[in-house]
Amino acid sequence: MSYKSILLDQLNACYNDKSWFIPLHEILIDLNTAQAAWETESKQSIWSIVNHLIFWNEKWLERYNAGQFELDSTINNEDTFYVNPHSINDLEWSKSLQRLETVFIDWNRAIEESSDAKLISVIPSYYNAPWWGVVSNLCIHNAYHIGQIMLLKKQLLADSSS
Repeated sequence: MSYKSILLDQLNACYNDKSWFIPLHEILIDLNTAQAAWETESKQSIWSIVNHLIFWNEKWLERYNAGQFELDSTINNEDTFYVNPHSINDLEWSKSLQRLETVFIDWNRAIEESSDAKLISVIPSYYNAPWWGVVSNLCIHNAYHIGQIMLLKKQLLADSSS
């Protein structure tokens, strides 16, 4: 088994292959805009977490494709969860879902096309971590937030049936 096959398995388990948990695509497919934007007392919504996942998956894919990494201290992680309250509509939710799907497709393509040499190469400016480790940790990050989304969906459905 290669790094490539393990990473592809992890990416697909997160987005579209049933594995240990329900994949993100399946969790989101039947949510409407109002449900996606529904906020808990802590002001978190499924949509805000989706935006966070889009941001970090796109950012790391950009870095991976560029083959380099520069630490960007200007990123405020809280900002990555932002949903514009003036853009809560079906079109914008659809665009978010499309961006999410696209970044997972693009990650799959990038890993499939990668050489083993790239996957084992290290990022000197990022703790000398190998790319395969960074992508693996990104998948763990995705899985963590997928769990949050699943819990929010369960809470939303329970609240709406009461």
